[in-house]
Amino acid sequence: MKKYLLLSIALVGLASTACQNKIDASSQIDETKVAEAEQKASEAGKLPVIKFEEEEFDFGTINEGDKVEHVFKFTNTGESELYIIDVKPSCGCTVPDYTKTPVAPGESGDIKLEFNSSGKPGEQNKSVTVKTNTAEGEYQLKFKASVTPKDKQE
Repeated sequence: MKKYLLLSIALVGLASTACQNKIDASSQIDETKVAEAEQKASEAGKLPVIKFEEEEFDFGTINEGDKVEHVFKFTNTGESELYIIDVKPSCGCTVPDYTKTPVAPGESGDIKLEFNSSGKPGEQNKSVTVKTNTAEGEYQLKFKASVTPKDKQE
């Protein structure tokens, strides 16, 4: 019984000292090696580049309950196929539809947004996050509208 008690105490002591010797992984990173790796990756891979014709759009004044659409057009100005991985709106009032096939260098695609102004009176500023396989990865497209409330419509 004493052996088990001493063994238990020894294990608890060992475990508590092991927990105190935490290693900070970030202190083990060599920044020059990270920079070298990034440089090699960019030199080795030809990346797509997305160029939007516009990144913001103003619907102007619309009536509450209107459903309006706008198409954001883009071109792949890079050197490999561009993929739109996902388009996430900032709220449920916006429905996206976008090019889901690879966009070859020099080719174009689009991201269509439909905004439903029901229950959204007043000034509206919305955005969508576009995830791609480019070096930047994510982009923000924005739109705004001045929505006339139902009770003030003529």
